[in-house]
Amino acid sequence: MTTALLLGLGLLLMAIGMPVAFAIGIAGFLYFLMPETFLPVNIGPQRIVSATQSFPLLAVPLFIFIGHLMNASGITPRLLRLSTLLAGWMSGGLAQASLVLSTLMGGVSGSAVADAAMQSRVLGQGMIKGGYTPGFAGAVLSIGGLITATIPPSIGLILYGYLGEVSIGRLFIAGVVPGVLLMIALMITTSIMAKKRGYVPVQERPPRFREVLSAARGSIWALLFPVWLLVGIRYGLFTPSEAGAFAVVYALVVGCLIHREMGVKQIIEAMRASVLDIGMIMLIIMFSGVIGYVVSFERVPQTIAELTLGVFASPTALLLTLAVLLIFLGMLLEATVVVMLLTPILVPVIEAAGVDPVHFGLLMMTLVTFGGMTPPVGISMYTVCGILRCPFTAYSREIVPFAIAVFVVVLGIILFPEIVLFLPNYLMG
Repeated sequence: MTTALLLGLGLLLMAIGMPVAFAIGIAGFLYFLMPETFLPVNIGPQRIVSATQSFPLLAVPLFIFIGHLMNASGITPRLLRLSTLLAGWMSGGLAQASLVLSTLMGGVSGSAVADAAMQSRVLGQGMIKGGYTPGFAGAVLSIGGLITATIPPSIGLILYGYLGEVSIGRLFIAGVVPGVLLMIALMITTSIMAKKRGYVPVQERPPRFREVLSAARGSIWALLFPVWLLVGIRYGLFTPSEAGAFAVVYALVVGCLIHREMGVKQIIEAMRASVLDIGMIMLIIMFSGVIGYVVSFERVPQTIAELTLGVFASPTALLLTLAVLLIFLGMLLEATVVVMLLTPILVPVIEAAGVDPVHFGLLMMTLVTFGGMTPPVGISMYTVCGILRCPFTAYSREIVPFAIAVFVVVLGIILFPEIVLFLPNYLMG
């Protein structure tokens, strides 16, 4: 009961506008000040410090940095040319190209919001000038970031794996198939809507093999990055944290020596942007360590597991119920916050019910990230609408067909776990 009140207080503080990290921190520290609590107050600061003392967590700042470096290294324009060549001949060519680009960028940026913001600046005005309504353009550019949340190296999957003590390597490999399925489902939806509205292709014909080969050669360093990442993790060449360090060196070599488009100025700018992002995420991680300790000390996961296992007759029913909860929370809170708060609680619950934590991790990241693309407080939604100057009402109408496509894929993931687990089981056993 005490834990529920503290979590409710944290949500209330967030609702009235307090920064997320401080809302979580205040709620956690209050536990140690309550009369019925017999724990010393200095445990709170100790948990804040210990939350940062983790080697796997080192992957988070490294992959944030790699995202900014890749954008400065000339990789993004090359991937855009390849995406336009591959999908520009379809109905709604620019929108289709943006979805392909999101899939390719998943192995580069690792962040749904970063991907949506980048594409909005690069493609947004071109889509509107090409006759797309601002709402449709915004919906496509925002929803494409959902693919980025599943394709490795997803920052959300790193946090989930760290908090839930789940193999990050297996999570990375498991994200490939759901990411591709999301791309296909969203491209089909885009094609249907584009044909009804008369959104024309940007190319007259499908590309020839030689043209694709030429464009792929120009983007080869970006295309090889996720491949080397997964191969290195699969064969034990490096851990996910070491993979982040490898990726930073890789981006510096590509940008400075191969593409020759990144100098000292671009590196410093990438470092400045990374520090801002890392500071925000790490502050949340540090204060969530207090809440995580309180939740564990009060045996909240065990209590919930005992209750849910008595209520739900099957793992599928449990996952469907949790899916509704995650969508709702994702609509109200930033995805990182939901992962930080709920992973330590829900992973023991789903493991007790016989659900593979890798399966649940992909489901969780997909749903909470999608919540950030919907009203009322979706960060991706506000980012895209702000850049395109699109009314939220228009955006909200246009996102509905894409939401249906996402739910179809999510339902498939729930009903057929092998969609997620086939690849990691095959490659890693």
